[in-house]
Amino acid sequence: MEENERKSDALWGGRFEDSPTEFTQAFGASLPVDKRMWESDIAGSKAHAAMLARQGVISQQDADDIRAGLDAVGERIDAGEFEFDIDDEDIHMSIERNLTEAIGAAGGRLHTGRSRNDQVATDARHHAKKLSEGLAHQMLDLRAALLDIANENYGVVMPGYTHMQKAQPVLFSHHMLAYYWMFTRDFTRLKAAYDAADVLALGSAALAGTTYPLDREFVARELGFAAVGENSMDAVSDRDFLLDLAYACSVAMMHLSRLCEEIIYWSSNEFNFIRLSDAYSTGSSIMPQKKNPDFAELIRGKTGRVYGDLMGLLTTMKGLPLAYNKDMQEDKEGVFDAVDTLGNSLVVMAGMIRTMHVNADVMRAGAHGGFMAATDLADYLVGKGVPFREAHAIVGKLVLDCEKQGKTLQELSAAELAQVDEHFAEDAVEAVDIDKVVERRTTYGGTGHEAVKLQLEHAQERLIADTQLLGA
Repeated sequence: MEENERKSDALWGGRFEDSPTEFTQAFGASLPVDKRMWESDIAGSKAHAAMLARQGVISQQDADDIRAGLDAVGERIDAGEFEFDIDDEDIHMSIERNLTEAIGAAGGRLHTGRSRNDQVATDARHHAKKLSEGLAHQMLDLRAALLDIANENYGVVMPGYTHMQKAQPVLFSHHMLAYYWMFTRDFTRLKAAYDAADVLALGSAALAGTTYPLDREFVARELGFAAVGENSMDAVSDRDFLLDLAYACSVAMMHLSRLCEEIIYWSSNEFNFIRLSDAYSTGSSIMPQKKNPDFAELIRGKTGRVYGDLMGLLTTMKGLPLAYNKDMQEDKEGVFDAVDTLGNSLVVMAGMIRTMHVNADVMRAGAHGGFMAATDLADYLVGKGVPFREAHAIVGKLVLDCEKQGKTLQELSAAELAQVDEHFAEDAVEAVDIDKVVERRTTYGGTGHEAVKLQLEHAQERLIADTQLLGA
């Protein structure tokens, strides 16, 4: 035998005369990735053993020994005293081998009535629920940070943009709440990913079920699953729940990236709308004056890798026949990366928002540029009986004249407005007052002060409801 070959004690090794080489053993192993699911694997095995004893498939003594042995393995892993051996291939075989070495024949009876196929699917679902819930908690924290800064800066006026051109003035609170609602939808997507994973696969065996009298409903209750898989072939080959989680992560990262984009240009000298904390900025190795929004840029950059995680799994799954295929071993690494990346990004963003200083005066000054009261001036004419299209043309010409004279609409007197059109009276000046422009947006969901105050109340109510939903 070559030096790079060695005999393997793989639990499936009885069928084979030759063992994998050290290289191929490492190439085929998922242990470096799936060992983070050890708690789910132990929980699933304990529930399975309890059910086997309850059904009379194994003795109660065997079940007790298995539970005690699994608890001991878990304590060693938790304490960092467990040695993971790549020969074990995955976390499932690693735990079972250590269990059997510790308690003997009883450990060998644990796998009765199950396959690694349904065991892997169950562990992945159990772990995915925990990951979804953890991200949902972090999403709540970011939403709370956005709600806090919106409340603290209620009444601050800033420019609103379309096409990155100044459009109409809005309240800064309204702008922040737009992101609050985006992340609220992300919370809903994470809850949907949790629900998609909340189905027990154990009991499906390799693909066709088993001849043992298993009580799958009992195992589902023990593990906290809401339902039992209806079809054994689907149960072992379904990875939609991981795609749902990766998709939820991707959309959330997209929303974070949009917010980062605004933070990046808001913090520039050209805008100066906000000042980032030094804790979320870095300097230049050559330019002493620089204060760079690097953490916002990093989140924006990491969005691409999370998209890649989703696309990778979609591509892996697209041509697989029923039922289980080894390709599915590639299902976890990308999803775990997406979850870790989003989780870290949520923590950074929440901290960045909570420590961000809003330059209210600069924002307000910016709201006077760009002729953002033009629509209101056209609406004023409509109120005087002028058709909107005609009013639009009148104000458009007025804006052109102001541009040539280097004036803003607010700098025009009532007399100057009347020279443009006879319908402009003394009260036309109020039509371009920035505060009144904002206040007049009274429609539900608009940027008017009273509308935003109501929106803040609804956002707080929704945050409380979602917090209670998680039992937080």
